[in-house]
Amino acid sequence: MKLQQLRYIWEVAQHGLNVTHAAQSLHTSQPGISKQIRQLEDELGVEIFTRSGKHLTQVTAAGQPILQAAGEILQCVGNIRSMAREFSEPHKGSLAIATTHTQCRYVLPPVIQQFIKKFPEVRLHMHQGTPVQISELAANGTADFAIATEALASYSGLIMMPCYRWNRAILLPKSHPLTQVSTLTIEKLSEYPLVTYTFGFTGRSKLDEAFALAGLNPRVVFTASDADVIKTYVRLGLGVGIVATMAFDPAADSDLVAIDASHLFEPSVTRIGFRRGTYLRSYMFDFIEMFAPQLEKTLVQEAAACPTAAALDALFADITLPDQQQG
Repeated sequence: MKLQQLRYIWEVAQHGLNVTHAAQSLHTSQPGISKQIRQLEDELGVEIFTRSGKHLTQVTAAGQPILQAAGEILQCVGNIRSMAREFSEPHKGSLAIATTHTQCRYVLPPVIQQFIKKFPEVRLHMHQGTPVQISELAANGTADFAIATEALASYSGLIMMPCYRWNRAILLPKSHPLTQVSTLTIEKLSEYPLVTYTFGFTGRSKLDEAFALAGLNPRVVFTASDADVIKTYVRLGLGVGIVATMAFDPAADSDLVAIDASHLFEPSVTRIGFRRGTYLRSYMFDFIEMFAPQLEKTLVQEAAACPTAAALDALFADITLPDQQQG
């Protein structure tokens, strides 16, 4: 059994059993991967993948625990390399962050600027996607950190730490009737077509919960994952915009009116997560603290040692989270 063979089966699994895509990712040949997988299966005496002709169709019952173990072994190998580099090149390395458009566009820029200034020789990689995609990227080791509001809680293999609370703003053209309402209610808001985030993005679940609790069925006429796109269609008069408060820029969006909606919706919590068992380099601890100052190194280490989600929740139960306003 070779480490390379374990890497091959892991990458194939991560690429949806597409050997060609796995080969491209590994900068090797498709026949070479297929041959090595066959040799590993022959050595183990079991099939890891079932096949239909030349195509892999699914992971076998025996293959599932083998793949899990392969992932753990590869993570350990990566940790050993990271440990060595921590001593040989403490200020060099790479950092991959998976996050949403809202975080990338409105929250992370000053953090990234501060990080680059302190660690100019660390290569940064940014992956944008849905919260589910973001969580998967961290869970399979493609990204070092996942930063998102939704979906992280469903991944038991991630250590998820709360960073800050945030709420929403209602965006309107200056001529809109709601700008004249003294106290905006959710009932009044539901009378107008809405433009907001796609379900699963940027705290959308809290929005849906609020309308459902009031027994209302809002008319969501347009959704997008990008707050800038939402603002564009608000300007076109398509509907009333609902975005994260930090996505409103008073200077760039001076043609719009923003109404605080924190009295209408429960706050959401943005979290940062990393794969359980990951060896964190010193600059990774620094990045976490730059993003969420309350997450000091010792607290992060305590979080990483929590064996269960319940233990993690208990650790942060008495910590007051800061409120994120405008970016």
